[in-house]
Amino acid sequence: MNNGGLLVAGTTSDAGKSVVTAGICRWLVRQGVKVAPFKAQNMSLNSFVTRDGAEIGRAQAMQAQACRVEPTAPMNPVLLKPGGEQSSQVVLLGKPVGELSARGYHGGRQQKLLGTVLDCLAELRGTYDAVICEGAGSPAEINLRRTDIVNMGIARNAGLPVLVVGDIDRGGVFASFFGTVALLSPKDQELVAGFLVNKFRGDVSLLEPGLDMLHGLTGRRTYGVLPFRHGLGIDEEDGLRVSLRGTVRESNTAPPVGEDVLRVAVCAIPLMSNFTDVDALAAEPGVVVRFVDRPEELADADLVVVPGTRGTVRALEWLHERGLARALRRRAAEQRPVLGVCGGFQILGEHIEDDVESRRGHVEGLGVLPVRVRFAREKTLTRPVGEALGERVEGYEIHHGVAEVTGGDAFISDDHGHSLDGCRVGQTWGTHWHGSLESDGFRRAFLREVAAAAGRRFVPAPETSFAALREEQLDRLGDLIEQHADTDALWRLIESGAPQGLPFIPPGAPA
Repeated sequence: MNNGGLLVAGTTSDAGKSVVTAGICRWLVRQGVKVAPFKAQNMSLNSFVTRDGAEIGRAQAMQAQACRVEPTAPMNPVLLKPGGEQSSQVVLLGKPVGELSARGYHGGRQQKLLGTVLDCLAELRGTYDAVICEGAGSPAEINLRRTDIVNMGIARNAGLPVLVVGDIDRGGVFASFFGTVALLSPKDQELVAGFLVNKFRGDVSLLEPGLDMLHGLTGRRTYGVLPFRHGLGIDEEDGLRVSLRGTVRESNTAPPVGEDVLRVAVCAIPLMSNFTDVDALAAEPGVVVRFVDRPEELADADLVVVPGTRGTVRALEWLHERGLARALRRRAAEQRPVLGVCGGFQILGEHIEDDVESRRGHVEGLGVLPVRVRFAREKTLTRPVGEALGERVEGYEIHHGVAEVTGGDAFISDDHGHSLDGCRVGQTWGTHWHGSLESDGFRRAFLREVAAAAGRRFVPAPETSFAALREEQLDRLGDLIEQHADTDALWRLIESGAPQGLPFIPPGAPA
């Protein structure tokens, strides 16, 4: 028999579904509930590798951390990784199974995956006391309802109550709540239990008349009003939405330890993947991280990061188009620090043979690292451990490119000093390992090297623990739910399903 469940839907993309799901998960686990996250289908360039080598969305990995459980492939059975405007790589149960256009996916393949998705959800519900599911976009995408497997499609098939989250900071939240319900079919509407307001600023009493009117119009209650809080975003789903200028995210960090700050510029390359790699840098007191897209913005940077990308050759072309390729070569020649991660590492190499991703064949790289890259059809998905700069380092690999290092110094080695990954020439480093900067000792050692090369009197904070900061963030999300949602009513919803007799709101969509 299935245990409790809930689908957290949203009026729009970025309404706060991922954050609310993580917050509910952390609140439940603190009550002694054995809980797991689930997202049937995720479209994201930010992904993670489970311990058994499966690729899933990073948001689900962080939600699993909120649940204090290991992430697994059934928590995100379908992952779509955009390769451009028209196509995505389809990752099924953690392994890539091919490229599909949007028309090809929604035209038939998506619906065929419903059985797999429901099996994964049933497996989780049979193992955990509760499963908190996250929807995608809006449940009222009526053009996609027939093949939907992530919003009302999964709710209807699994009998899940639905909580709709709206971002009031954007405005129009009441119209969005009402319109979302009114565009659903009668059977779908029966599962929409109510609403949750996200990112409210001000006096809640001023909002209450509107909530009362919304209840009168829809027959559905509001389960909570979450206040606006800075720096609460967990690992975002979509690198395409990153602001090109401005800090990685607003975070509450201590003042610098040393006399200087360290400025980090991240090249905002197309199809940027796992840009969360630099979050650990942004969490360091005295490190300022920003995304850039012009060569002049590299001038005052102490470190330039070329991040991962789903389109290595396209990103390389973009760097040339913007004049950033020339600026990066000049930095490397001047012994000014540059770090390439995954696709960024490949870009810094001598040449790329790509008959898989771009199918462009032989392409010249920037030539600042002695590396030759050949794209293999099989994707490397591992969770390696090694040593760099005298410190233990952990990471995860997600790439088709196979690097042949022909010179330079080893970057990451095993316990016996044998090279495991990457290379270094002067002040230019490259590695395929995502997440390596989350290893505190290695991050501090790396920043000391960067500061010395940049001539900055920057001192890494000796006690910064990225894992502890992430736990604090997840606890803050749990606090939001505990303090600002009706948790008794929320638990009844999870345990017993949507209330009976919810009214139909016309016009509704065809059944």
